[in-house]
Amino acid sequence: MLNIFNQDKELIILIGVTLLIFWNIFLHLSFSQIKKKLKIFFNGKRAVDLEGVLFEEIKRLKKTESDIEELFNSSRVLKEMASSSIQKVGLIRFNPFKDTGGDQSFSIALLNSKNDGLIISSLFTRQGNRIYTKPIKEGKSTYRLSKEEMESIKNAK
Repeated sequence: MLNIFNQDKELIILIGVTLLIFWNIFLHLSFSQIKKKLKIFFNGKRAVDLEGVLFEEIKRLKKTESDIEELFNSSRVLKEMASSSIQKVGLIRFNPFKDTGGDQSFSIALLNSKNDGLIISSLFTRQGNRIYTKPIKEGKSTYRLSKEEMESIKNAK
Protein backbone atom coordinates (compact mmCIF):
# COMPACT_ATOMS: atom_id res chain seq x y z
CA MET A 1 0.00 0.00 0.00
CA LEU A 2 2.84 2.34 0.85
CA ASN A 3 4.38 1.50 -2.48
CA ILE A 4 1.22 2.61 -4.37
CA PHE A 5 1.17 5.84 -2.38
CA ASN A 6 4.78 6.59 -3.27
CA GLN A 7 4.19 5.96 -6.99
CA ASP A 8 1.05 8.07 -7.29
CA LYS A 9 2.07 10.64 -4.71
CA GLU A 10 2.09 13.47 -7.18
CA LEU A 11 -1.33 12.46 -8.59
CA ILE A 12 -2.88 12.23 -5.11
CA ILE A 13 -1.43 15.63 -4.13
CA LEU A 14 -2.72 17.12 -7.40
CA ILE A 15 -6.23 15.69 -6.78
CA GLY A 16 -6.13 16.93 -3.17
CA VAL A 17 -5.04 20.42 -4.19
CA THR A 18 -7.70 20.51 -6.93
CA LEU A 19 -10.39 19.47 -4.43
CA LEU A 20 -9.19 22.12 -1.98
CA ILE A 21 -9.27 24.78 -4.72
CA PHE A 22 -12.86 23.81 -5.66
CA TRP A 23 -13.82 23.75 -1.99
CA ASN A 24 -12.26 27.19 -1.51
CA ILE A 25 -14.16 28.56 -4.56
CA PHE A 26 -17.41 27.07 -3.23
CA LEU A 27 -16.85 28.62 0.21
CA HIS A 28 -15.95 31.97 -1.33
CA LEU A 29 -19.16 32.01 -3.42
CA SER A 30 -21.26 30.98 -0.40
CA PHE A 31 -19.65 33.70 1.73
CA SER A 32 -20.27 36.22 -1.05
CA GLN A 33 -23.98 35.34 -1.19
CA ILE A 34 -24.30 35.58 2.59
CA LYS A 35 -22.52 38.92 2.54
CA LYS A 36 -24.97 40.24 -0.11
CA LYS A 37 -27.95 39.02 1.93
CA LEU A 38 -26.61 40.65 5.08
CA LYS A 39 -25.99 43.88 3.20
CA ILE A 40 -29.62 43.86 2.00
CA PHE A 41 -30.84 42.95 5.51
CA PHE A 42 -28.87 45.72 7.21
CA ASN A 43 -29.53 48.26 4.43
CA GLY A 44 -31.00 51.44 5.87
CA LYS A 45 -30.82 50.18 9.45
CA ARG A 46 -29.28 52.31 12.15
CA ALA A 47 -28.16 49.27 14.11
CA VAL A 48 -24.89 47.63 13.26
CA ASP A 49 -25.48 44.19 14.75
CA LEU A 50 -28.19 41.57 14.43
CA GLU A 51 -29.51 42.14 17.93
CA GLY A 52 -29.95 45.85 17.24
CA VAL A 53 -31.76 45.15 14.00
CA LEU A 54 -34.09 42.69 15.72
CA PHE A 55 -34.93 45.21 18.45
CA GLU A 56 -35.57 47.86 15.81
CA GLU A 57 -37.88 45.49 13.91
CA ILE A 58 -39.73 44.59 17.14
CA LYS A 59 -40.34 48.32 17.79
CA ARG A 60 -41.64 48.76 14.24
CA LEU A 61 -43.88 45.71 14.64
CA LYS A 62 -45.36 47.05 17.89
CA LYS A 63 -46.01 50.42 16.23
CA THR A 64 -47.65 48.65 13.29
CA GLU A 65 -49.84 46.62 15.66
CA SER A 66 -50.85 49.83 17.43
CA ASP A 67 -51.67 51.48 14.09
CA ILE A 68 -53.73 48.46 13.00
CA GLU A 69 -55.66 48.52 16.29
CA GLU A 70 -56.36 52.24 15.79
CA LEU A 71 -57.55 51.60 12.22
CA PHE A 72 -59.76 48.75 13.43
CA ASN A 73 -61.37 51.00 16.05
CA SER A 74 -61.88 53.78 13.49
CA SER A 75 -63.39 51.28 11.08
CA ARG A 76 -65.80 50.05 13.77
CA VAL A 77 -66.88 53.63 14.59
CA LEU A 78 -67.36 54.45 10.89
CA LYS A 79 -69.39 51.26 10.40
CA GLU A 80 -71.66 52.22 13.30
CA MET A 81 -72.05 55.74 11.93
CA ALA A 82 -72.77 54.45 8.43
CA SER A 83 -75.45 52.02 9.63
CA SER A 84 -77.33 54.85 11.36
CA SER A 85 -76.87 57.33 8.50
CA ILE A 86 -79.36 57.90 5.71
CA GLN A 87 -78.59 55.34 3.04
CA LYS A 88 -81.89 54.88 1.28
CA VAL A 89 -84.02 57.59 -0.29
CA GLY A 90 -87.35 57.19 -2.02
CA LEU A 91 -89.20 60.10 -3.61
CA ILE A 92 -92.72 60.23 -5.04
CA ARG A 93 -94.23 63.32 -6.65
CA PHE A 94 -98.01 63.39 -6.83
CA ASN A 95 -101.11 65.53 -7.16
CA PRO A 96 -103.32 65.11 -4.06
CA PHE A 97 -106.24 66.94 -5.66
CA LYS A 98 -107.42 65.55 -8.99
CA ASP A 99 -109.25 68.66 -10.09
CA THR A 100 -106.50 71.29 -9.58
CA GLY A 101 -102.72 71.72 -9.87
CA GLY A 102 -99.99 69.37 -10.98
CA ASP A 103 -97.52 67.00 -9.33
CA GLN A 104 -96.16 69.63 -6.96
CA SER A 105 -96.71 67.59 -3.80
CA PHE A 106 -94.22 64.94 -2.74
CA SER A 107 -93.34 62.28 -0.21
CA ILE A 108 -89.70 61.48 0.51
CA ALA A 109 -88.56 58.56 2.66
CA LEU A 110 -85.12 58.86 4.30
CA LEU A 111 -84.00 55.52 5.78
CA ASN A 112 -80.85 53.97 7.25
CA SER A 113 -79.64 50.40 6.75
CA LYS A 114 -82.21 49.09 9.28
CA ASN A 115 -85.05 50.89 7.47
CA ASP A 116 -85.36 53.38 10.33
CA GLY A 117 -85.74 57.06 9.60
CA LEU A 118 -88.50 59.42 8.62
CA ILE A 119 -90.84 60.35 5.85
CA ILE A 120 -91.50 63.94 4.84
CA SER A 121 -94.66 64.76 2.91
CA SER A 122 -95.50 68.09 1.36
CA LEU A 123 -99.03 68.87 0.19
CA PHE A 124 -99.20 71.84 -2.14
CA THR A 125 -102.46 73.75 -2.61
CA ARG A 126 -103.33 77.16 -3.96
CA GLN A 127 -103.87 78.40 -0.44
CA GLY A 128 -100.46 77.23 0.82
CA ASN A 129 -98.09 74.40 1.40
CA ARG A 130 -98.30 71.96 4.31
CA ILE A 131 -95.42 69.76 5.38
CA TYR A 132 -95.77 66.63 7.53
CA THR A 133 -93.19 64.25 8.92
CA LYS A 134 -93.64 60.79 10.36
CA PRO A 135 -91.09 58.53 12.07
CA ILE A 136 -90.28 55.20 10.44
CA LYS A 137 -89.09 52.13 12.40
CA GLU A 138 -88.16 48.97 10.49
CA GLY A 139 -89.99 50.25 7.42
CA LYS A 140 -93.26 50.96 9.28
CA SER A 141 -94.75 53.92 11.09
CA THR A 142 -96.98 54.17 14.14
CA TYR A 143 -98.91 56.81 12.17
CA ARG A 144 -101.24 56.03 9.30
CA LEU A 145 -99.38 56.31 5.98
CA SER A 146 -100.87 57.44 2.69
CA LYS A 147 -100.39 55.29 -0.39
CA GLU A 148 -97.79 57.81 -1.69
CA GLU A 149 -95.87 57.59 1.58
CA MET A 150 -95.93 53.80 1.48
CA GLU A 151 -94.73 53.92 -2.13
CA SER A 152 -91.83 56.23 -1.25
CA ILE A 153 -90.80 53.82 1.54
CA LYS A 154 -91.02 50.94 -0.94
CA ASN A 155 -88.83 52.88 -3.41
CA ALA A 156 -86.30 53.66 -0.69
CA LYS A 157 -85.94 50.02 0.28
